[in-house]
Amino acid sequence: MHDERITAVETRDVRFPLLEGAGSDAIHSGSEYAFATTLITTEARNFGTGIVLTLGNGNQLVCRAIEMLAQKLIGRDVEELMSNFGDYSRRLADDPQLRWLGPHKGVVHLALASLTNASFDLWAKMRGVPLWRLLLDLSAQQLIRLLDLSYLENVLTCEDVLSILATEMSGREAREPILQHGYPGYDTSVGWFEYGDDKVKALAQQALQRGFRAFKLKVGSEDGSRDLRRAFMLRALAGSEAMIMLDANQQWTLPTAVKICRELTAMSPYFVEEPTHPDDIDAHKRLAEAIAPTRIALGEHVPNRVLFKNMMQAGALHFVQVDCTRVAGISEFLTVSLLARKFGLPVVPHVGDMGQIHQHLVLFNHIALGHEALFLECIPHLQKHFVSPARIENGVYRTPELPGSSSDLHGVTPAR
Repeated sequence: MHDERITAVETRDVRFPLLEGAGSDAIHSGSEYAFATTLITTEARNFGTGIVLTLGNGNQLVCRAIEMLAQKLIGRDVEELMSNFGDYSRRLADDPQLRWLGPHKGVVHLALASLTNASFDLWAKMRGVPLWRLLLDLSAQQLIRLLDLSYLENVLTCEDVLSILATEMSGREAREPILQHGYPGYDTSVGWFEYGDDKVKALAQQALQRGFRAFKLKVGSEDGSRDLRRAFMLRALAGSEAMIMLDANQQWTLPTAVKICRELTAMSPYFVEEPTHPDDIDAHKRLAEAIAPTRIALGEHVPNRVLFKNMMQAGALHFVQVDCTRVAGISEFLTVSLLARKFGLPVVPHVGDMGQIHQHLVLFNHIALGHEALFLECIPHLQKHFVSPARIENGVYRTPELPGSSSDLHGVTPAR
């Protein structure tokens, strides 16, 4: 390790058209996957890549917000920056003018996420290790200084974090074999909303042959009978032992969600994802009570740790789908993971990064925090665009080995 200062921060508006029907759900269609990308360069020409997902139009707004926030990075030493990143992240999130556009959500929070993810990628590259190894090698005090725990003091303090880390330290060795065995995945790409029944069947059969035993199906049709037919169809094809998740992408009102979820109980969904509006804590709490034992997952559109805290306190969710490209990057992801550990809830990330960064983070969650290694979402549509795409074999994410967070994209490099 050596001192190295940041000399430039650039953005790239990177967009990838999708094949017909891919990426579609009950609300979003005809979209493309786009990354508001940050490139942080040092005086020695090292660079870090940070990504956040949008669906095309508006990606340019996030890039512009990145440029405005990034000015405070120029001239900073990377090791010094990362030694107290939680304080730095808090100050950027509370920019006295840009904060008005959030706070802690929307375009400015996505911009902070991209900057944060680039900073962590650069840090891991400079240390010559993959992100998961960098995080595992940090001391408890070093890890705490990466986090912004403000507004969580009533449920998660620095002492709580230290206690969790100390408690789980003794079990690390027993959990480390996952580095050799790989982290289980589940396939989302079999069940996009606009895919016809025959295509869902064919893709699910192919996924079974590739070793997957967990799948996601998009629901939320205007005609609820379509959702029921397709859910039972996938269950019959995948078998009783397979895990099938259903994702309504916020489409249902509370009364509709109660009705449909009760009708879906017979096909035993592993969870129902985003059943109603992501900000409606009370509706999720009432739904959880009404449809038990069917469980609720959410987080794709939960933008910050405070809303996650409120959801957990209310008993409004059973699976935490925090996404480091939706909250304020890797730092806030780790904070939410610690919150979830405090509340005894599993973390199953939504992969707005296509699983590239999250494949590192779930390894840290399992080994260091003691989270159960359930599975990680797999969306393979952009794999060919990454310099080091996630390796998924027999339905399992293989452990990444190259330095960094696996975020570099072909043809996306600093100009200066």
